[in-house]
This record gives sequence, structure tokens and C-alpha cells, in this order.
Amino acid sequence: MSKTEIKALGLDDAHQLAPLIAENAQALKRGAPRRPDEFYAERILGDKTAEVLGAFNGDTLIGFAVYFDLPELITGLRIGQLDDIYVHPDHRNQGIGRKLIETLVTEGQNRGWLHLRWIVPGKNTPAVALYEKIAEPDHRKSYVIPIDRIAGD
Repeated sequence: MSKTEIKALGLDDAHQLAPLIAENAQALKRGAPRRPDEFYAERILGDKTAEVLGAFNGDTLIGFAVYFDLPELITGLRIGQLDDIYVHPDHRNQGIGRKLIETLVTEGQNRGWLHLRWIVPGKNTPAVALYEKIAEPDHRKSYVIPIDRIAGD
């Protein structure tokens, strides 16, 4: 674990990010593996609202976390919204997901966030076990209204 470095990703990292995005989508959808799409990875890395942290083992990207810095209307403060976190299966159970989240907590402290929140698929038992160790459940429920069924499939 000591050789894992967490840092912000830039456009130069799109080539390594694309296969991890495809693996993550395949793992979540349980369908045929998506083809790595460097153009899409570049769009994410160049997005004005999304930010991406990467976990590196040497020069190899082995995980990522996509997050947003958002206003929290009730308090007037800001919050962090973790959208997605993924660690390559060969590097799981080594504390890398925890390290990505700890890095986001530190970033949140630096930015003055009220909290860091994320939505977790309940069926992801290993991830839920980690999250229950390091976070507390929220009192909110999550609802989704599909807008474009093609994009969601």
C-alpha cells in the first residue's frame, strides 16, 4: 500500500483511465465488456464540473474516484459528492479505496466542505462493508427518474 500514490488526473491520463471506466461499467452492468473509450475519458477529465482522483501503483493507474464540489443550500456551505469510485480487482483489499476516500476528506477539509456524501449500490457487499466502517448512513433516500433509457442501458 505504501507505493500507492493518489493524485488528481489530467488529460494526459485519459489513455489509462479509459480501460478502468470500461471495466467499472462492465462490473456494474454485468454485460459484455465495454470497449475502452479514450475520447470519453478525455471528456470526463476536461469536464468543468467533475474532478477525478487517480490511484497509481508506480506509473500505472489502478483506481479512480470521480467527484463534484457542490453548494449545500440549507447551510450555505459546500459539500463533496462522490459519484463513482473504482479499484481494479487485482489491487482490491489493499486499502486503496479507503485511501481515495481519505484523500477526498482531506480535500474537503481544505475546501471547507460540510461533508462528503455518496450513493452506494446496496448489492456491492464488499464496498458497503468498507463504507459502514468509515462513514455513517445518511437519513435520505435516493430516487431516480430515468431521462434517457439509451444512455442508462
